[in-house]
Amino acid sequence: MTDTLEPPDEHLVSLSKDGNLAAFNSLVDRYQSLVFTLCYRLIGERTAAEDAAQEAFLSAYRALHQFKGGSFRSWLLRIAANAARDELRRRMRRIPARSLSAEDSDDSPLDPPDPAADPAAAFDDRSLGPALEAALRSLPPDQREVLLLADVHGFQYEEIAAATGVAMGTVKSRLFRARERLRRALERRPELFTRSGRLHDRGEP
Repeated sequence: MTDTLEPPDEHLVSLSKDGNLAAFNSLVDRYQSLVFTLCYRLIGERTAAEDAAQEAFLSAYRALHQFKGGSFRSWLLRIAANAARDELRRRMRRIPARSLSAEDSDDSPLDPPDPAADPAAAFDDRSLGPALEAALRSLPPDQREVLLLADVHGFQYEEIAAATGVAMGTVKSRLFRARERLRRALERRPELFTRSGRLHDRGEP
């Protein structure tokens, strides 16, 4: 397989730390789509997402000496999430702040949600398109972030905690609430269930 011929992240990171710009550009090529997708889904605006993705790579390059090993992908996505959050904060200063309801609070950690009861399958159904994007953007940013990392990028709880810099219990709490809110948002569109029976089936106990 061709990917077996590609140098591992660890090798490229080591070369990059020694000043090999070509090696770091290889890392950029490898992860630019992933970083942009995360930034775009967190921000919801292409130009701002492009700016955040560029800032993420610049920040990663400047902080490369601080990377001590482990998953470079998780480390990079944590930087990208921070860049996207910074951009969101700048945008939020320009609009009235909204109050969060009690169900948005992440103060009380929850047990992991039942995988059979979450709407993750919806991400594989392109027919949901704009409805799914709109439902995603209705989530609070911190909930949207963990949902994307878990259900789009396939991160485990430990990876999400490392990428977001929050405790494991908070990750589980945010993911539970995000999946519940997303499911409720999609259920308000009954026509979707005639096109994607799988979504309805996964939402039943």
